Amino acid sequence: MLYSSRTTPVIYLLRHGETIWNTLGRFQGQKDSPLTERGIVQAEQMAKLLKKEIAGSEQSFQLHVSPLGRTQETAARIERVLPLTARPESRLMEVTVGSWDGMSKFEIDNEFPGMLDGSSAFDWYFKSPDGESFDAACARAKDWIAGIHGPTVAISHGLFGRLVRGVYAGLSKQEMLELPVPQDWFYCLCDGEFSLVSGSADMISDVVA
Repeated sequence: MLYSSRTTPVIYLLRHGETIWNTLGRFQGQKDSPLTERGIVQAEQMAKLLKKEIAGSEQSFQLHVSPLGRTQETAARIERVLPLTARPESRLMEVTVGSWDGMSKFEIDNEFPGMLDGSSAFDWYFKSPDGESFDAACARAKDWIAGIHGPTVAISHGLFGRLVRGVYAGLSKQEMLELPVPQDWFYCLCDGEFSLVSGSADMISDVVA
């Protein structure tokens, strides 16, 4: 399916700020850990950048947020600087790897020997015996996109954010799984394409200060 501004309004897609489990190499899935101090700064940086990006049209945007704690924490920083009210959206939740949620690859390899054989750094998530499949996660992303009826800011997760962008732009499985997943900038999805929205060093220093 091809997406255009006539069929799908503009979407700003954010990932939550850095979490404690991010720093420990644990895949959180649909479990959770709180933002680190750096993650809070990243969320505040994105809030400031988003405010600049949608200045003058804030009232037209909806704010869809994964109900997990780390995305809710990030949304709280957005709500402090923009007149948006977060709406929990379960379809934006991270891909779950089932019993592997909250584990590191080292732990998975030890507790489930051989299960990661033949996987790459990008596709191992879908080797889980009881996790969400790639096709099911992509169907969830498509379903969410199809329900967008106005300009939207969305706060989601690393892996699921890759799938949203990949589905939106018609990428292959390999292409979408290799997409970058920044936590300090975000993406604008418009006319079947996506682009990174980033700020200047001056903006970063202003936020950190």
